[in-house]
Amino acid sequence: YERLVYTSDGKCTSFASLPDMFHRTITLNGFSKSHAMTGFRLGYLAAPARFAKAVATLQGQITSCASSVSQAAGVAALRDVGEEWLLSNVEIMKSKRDYVLGELEKMKDVEVAVPPNGAFYVLPDVSKYYGGDDTQLCLDLLKEKKLALVPGSSFGAEGTVRISYATSMEELEVAMKKLREFLESKA
Repeated sequence: YERLVYTSDGKCTSFASLPDMFHRTITLNGFSKSHAMTGFRLGYLAAPARFAKAVATLQGQITSCASSVSQAAGVAALRDVGEEWLLSNVEIMKSKRDYVLGELEKMKDVEVAVPPNGAFYVLPDVSKYYGGDDTQLCLDLLKEKKLALVPGSSFGAEGTVRISYATSMEELEVAMKKLREFLESKA
């Protein structure tokens, strides 16, 4: 997610850049989020040699390599996708994030403790509903409103739901309306 950062300076601090961390940091990254290449399953690792060798040994036993199609797509992304597109994508995602946060702010008993400074997910606290049972809330939301959210407990954040705003603004408007109507009916 290093390319999807919404902070004022647009920077993501790498652990490897911190004092005394370079020699003990493993950086994993990929093209799925930054270059909108979900499904290609193409990523990379940067690490001190001792870690990289161990990972290569393990990886060699689990999978052979990224497909040639994914590799070619990755090369094209690095060669042909300009910085302007990447920056434009960040602005688009930021406006979607801001829209979702604004809509959540209007909903009774819904809070966002930490607004996202990157990526394209938000985890609002909905624990005042369903006695904090985020899984049942998501199941009922799916059944009643045909809106699929992921329980935050799946990510160790009980009482929250994960909302992805990596979709069209039209879809977000429909989704936020459905969520608001559903929660209002449970208040």
